[in-house]
Amino acid sequence: MVVSSVAELVRAAQDSDIHQIVVDGELAEVPAIRLAPGQVLLGQGDDAALIFAAGIDGLQLTTDNEVHGLHLVASPDRRAIHNDTQVESLGRLVLGEVTTIGQVQILARDKVRSGHVEVAGLDVVSADARAQTDRPQGFGVHVLQGAFTLWNMQADASVVISARLVGLSAGRAAAPVLGSGIFVSGAGFEGGRLTVSLLETGEIHSDGRIAPGTPDVITGGVFTVFNAFVDTVRNLGPVVTYGQNDMVLDNWGSVDRWVAEEKITSYGPSGIGFVNFGLVNELEVEAPIETFGQGARGFNVYAGTVNRAVFDRITTHADGAVGIQISQPIGYLSVRRGLETFGGTGDSLVKGVVLKLSAIALSVKAGGSAREIDIDGGVTTHGDGVAPLEMLGVVGRLSIEGGVSAKQAH
Repeated sequence: MVVSSVAELVRAAQDSDIHQIVVDGELAEVPAIRLAPGQVLLGQGDDAALIFAAGIDGLQLTTDNEVHGLHLVASPDRRAIHNDTQVESLGRLVLGEVTTIGQVQILARDKVRSGHVEVAGLDVVSADARAQTDRPQGFGVHVLQGAFTLWNMQADASVVISARLVGLSAGRAAAPVLGSGIFVSGAGFEGGRLTVSLLETGEIHSDGRIAPGTPDVITGGVFTVFNAFVDTVRNLGPVVTYGQNDMVLDNWGSVDRWVAEEKITSYGPSGIGFVNFGLVNELEVEAPIETFGQGARGFNVYAGTVNRAVFDRITTHADGAVGIQISQPIGYLSVRRGLETFGGTGDSLVKGVVLKLSAIALSVKAGGSAREIDIDGGVTTHGDGVAPLEMLGVVGRLSIEGGVSAKQAH
């Protein structure tokens, strides 16, 4: 059924006998819309859009719904797309070539105990998820939800939600989404799982706007949270975070292969390039990691492990911003084009506690170890009294080409 007015859209969505609803043109002042189970919502033409009334959540999905080729515009601090948690299953939810203003939030909670989510093209132009009070907690911190949030919240470990998420982007360079960017999570360190065959992102810009001096709240540009089991993460576009405690890439879950093809950048204090607290089998960062904020480490492993990590180049600019810090056993680590820090000693967030750290380029802490570390392009520090290397753990084989130097600024 083709609809070209708000009244026609409302009537069609309420009629469960109508399977397919085609939106013709731009509809404004749209009330909250709930799709009946099995309904498909399509846009006809490039200008097909639903502009929801101010201050309301927009489109509510139920079971076996699809949305294709539509612009959905809500207030940025509301949800453009969300789901009815009083149905028993998501069924198969599909979003294809959808653009939103407002958060896209899919939760398995209350009665929802099964389902699959398929995304093939989703651009969250603008969203503010900071007011969402449900936040995963672990390692001394709470995590803000993302512009795109998929979260299995069921405590029952037998509840599994599956997903394939391709073509997700969020924010713009001058206008990041507020909160995390892309957020996928299971219920906790135990409980319901989220299994993702592929998580593929385009360009991501996010800013948590976390108040300075807040040690127990973080965000991530792309965040695989606890009990998220992901076969492959691919970051095809740059991922950039802007604020305090805004991690760029962060893993608390289990990822077989994580590949970042474009640059990883953070500008805020304690905005770490890649944080691992879970399990990553293979990590490949094929473009530079660069951080500018105080205490913003390039890469750290404080819990869990990484079997194989390969980096292009890691550079940090501020005090307390360690290049690489390892405090757990890992396997093989390599850097192709050097490891360089420019800062001295300063505050940095570690597991919800602010500590004084020096901007050491490569730090292996007591309890940390590596089977092999290969670095081409040298290991360099520029801060006064900052050593390039700190080796308090065991490294089976360490190879550095290009020298180890402390070029102290005077």
